[in-house]
Amino acid sequence: MFDVGFSELIMVGLVSLLVIGPERLPKVARLAGFWIGKMQNMIANVKVEITQELHAEEIRQLLKENGNMEYLTDDKVPPVTAQLDPLSAEILETQTKKQAND
Repeated sequence: MFDVGFSELIMVGLVSLLVIGPERLPKVARLAGFWIGKMQNMIANVKVEITQELHAEEIRQLLKENGNMEYLTDDKVPPVTAQLDPLSAEILETQTKKQAND
């Protein structure tokens, strides 16, 4: 991101040592590190949220293009019991046949 070399870092350190002083320099450096870390964490969280939103939007568009969104949102979804009724009837028939044979 920034093209800062070792010599530039030494220069910044010397200037800050002269301006801030040797007594307050560790506190200021600690505070600056804290806020830089906090900003990096916040930026990383924003990137993750943006990525999640983009993926969610892509999925929404794919569902719209395929027409599956109507199936998920409308009341056209068949009830589960309607699908299970034939199966339960078949299971009952099989059990009664087994009992009759035994």
